[in-house]
Order: sequence, then structure tokens, then C-alpha cells
Amino acid sequence: MPDADPAYAGRDGALLADVVREAGALALSKFQTTLRTWTKGASSPVSEADIAVNNLIEQRLRDATPDYGWLSEESADDPARLKRRKVWIVDPIDGTRSYLAGREDWCVSVALVEGDAPVLAAVFAPVTDEFFFAARGAGASLHDAPIHASAGAGFDFSRMAGPKPIVERLGLPRDGAAIHPRIGSLALRLCRIGDGTLDIAFAGGRSRDWDLAAADLIVHEAGGRMTMLSGEPIGYNHPDVTHGVLVAAGRERHACVVTHFRDHPLPWS
Repeated sequence: MPDADPAYAGRDGALLADVVREAGALALSKFQTTLRTWTKGASSPVSEADIAVNNLIEQRLRDATPDYGWLSEESADDPARLKRRKVWIVDPIDGTRSYLAGREDWCVSVALVEGDAPVLAAVFAPVTDEFFFAARGAGASLHDAPIHASAGAGFDFSRMAGPKPIVERLGLPRDGAAIHPRIGSLALRLCRIGDGTLDIAFAGGRSRDWDLAAADLIVHEAGGRMTMLSGEPIGYNHPDVTHGVLVAAGRERHACVVTHFRDHPLPWS
């Protein structure tokens, strides 16, 4: 694990924590109110709260770090980010469907990526007041207390989350594992690996950089691994920001699951 960079633990880290908390407070102030909503793409919901939170984060981060690039779910993509050494990757409200339905499983998720790897991450779920933070080489925390992925090897796990067709391909006994209810925010689902609430989590295909980057660092710094199902690392800030099926777990469990799917590949992968 690389040494912690003082810049990550210092100026940029403090900036990130402050901005994500402020963004979470703004999102919470609009939560369960009447909002203008619309659909982008085929079926992705957007609300005026998503845009307001995005605007706040963009103004605060870009004013403070004008040399950094920017990639957000709610901003038009600017290819100039590809030439920047450091890039903010932002999901202003991850889990918009849950947000609009009045549920608690949504969050603000922001990562700082250097090259193609995250080096700073903050994920804040305002309704439950859960604030996850990680800096490369410095560990991960929840409310400033260190967190750790659950330990164990092989198929020694019982708490799983992710698309049912993928989970069922593990071939586990029906009474030997519990599939947790769907977590609307993918970032939160993956952070549950970091804090040990879940043993293994999957992301179905078509997730984007902004869904993953912050949670990826949190999982890694908590002693877990998050990769493509093949075991290959996830790269960020590439021209194509879409990813295939992913798996996150403690290191030993992760290795076992990757081996399983190498021997028993998904029929649609």
C-alpha cells in the first residue's frame, strides 16, 4: 500500500470533507419536498435537487482547485478532463430513485482521481448521518473511526447484495446465505463492504465512474478489494466511463469469488 500523501490528508482532504458535508445538507433540505423531476436517457430520473447539489459541489471544488478536471453524472462531459492529472468524479445524489421515493438509501459521492486511480473519497448518507472517508495509504473511516472489511476465506460469507442473477451464479445453498434488500445507492452498497456490514457485493453492468470511484477507494483502504469480475482493476477517467460486472469483498473472499467466476463465467459476460 503506498504511503499517504500529505496533500490528500491535508488541503484536498479537508476541502472534500467540507464540500461533501455541505452538499449533503443541501440535499437533505430538499428531501421529501415537492421537486421538479424529469428523465434523462432511457429511464434515469433527475430532479432539481440533483442539479442544485451538483452546482454547489462544482462551484466549491472548481473554485478551490482550478487545475483539476471534472466529471459528474449531472454535468456535460468535457474531454479536457482526460488531459488533467487530477480529476474530481462526482455523483451529487447517488440513488435518486430512493431520494425521490423518500427512502434513506441515497448519498453524495465524490472522489479525487489521480491518473486513473482514486486517491481521496467521501461518501455521505445524510438521512442516516453516515460519513465515509478514505485517503490513499491512510485507511478508511466512518465518522472518523477506522473501518475494516469483514475477514474470512473461501465461501465463508452469508451477507450479500447485488443483482440476484449474479448472486445465484455462486451456487450457494439457499439456507447458507442471505441476499440483503436492494440498496438504492450503488456507492452505499459498496461502502457496506468497507464497514463490514456486507461480506460481498456485486455491481451489475453499466455502472459509471461516478457510481464507483469513491466507494472503490473506501473498500480498498478498509482492507477489501473491488475489481472487475475477472479480477482486473477498475480504471477511471477514461474516455468510456462505463463498466461491466464488478465484485467487492474482503481480500480472501474476493480472491475466491474471482476464481469461481473464472471457472464458471457468466453466460452474458
